[in-house]
Amino acid sequence: MTCWRNEASLKTDPKPSTCVDAETFAADVALEGPPEVEFNPGIAGRIPAKGSAGGALVRDRNGHVLFVTPRYKPFLYIPGGIADANESPKAACQREVAEEIGIELRLGSLLVVDWVPQNGVWRDSHQFVSDGGVLTPEQVTALRTHDDELDGMKFLSLDAAAPHIHPSLYRRLQLAIEAAETGRTVYAEFGRAL
Repeated sequence: MTCWRNEASLKTDPKPSTCVDAETFAADVALEGPPEVEFNPGIAGRIPAKGSAGGALVRDRNGHVLFVTPRYKPFLYIPGGIADANESPKAACQREVAEEIGIELRLGSLLVVDWVPQNGVWRDSHQFVSDGGVLTPEQVTALRTHDDELDGMKFLSLDAAAPHIHPSLYRRLQLAIEAAETGRTVYAEFGRAL
């Protein structure tokens, strides 16, 4: 499934980004009825906002996980990133994967939804991890970073990556690997399944 950014004006954000096909999405929006208005002026601006991000669990044939090395942080991350305004986490993940490693990845099942508390300047968020599949040796060889924000990428076992990733990401990826094996999506909070 291909994600897209709608160029037509809808009653929601004029250009939402979603993985639902455009015709179905437009029909669904129309069925919702007229745009909601604030019953109490200014209330929408006072409701806390949560961030969301989409990441891909991409593995090689040995079960090693693909990590990217950002230039702006001292930790490894999985391919993906923060969703833009009115962009779905899956669309954000597909966009970021294409930007970061230059491949159009067909994301599989949602593996983990993980709530992460506020950390410094970063508000609390929902982190979505989707199955990015297992790459062939030819696909692995062809991988290149395509983003100025990255120094590189590497496949590592989760244990080898542990000293180079946040403990919460380690826990989230443990859950994602288990979910990929069992076919069961996991809800977690700070990497702890609930």
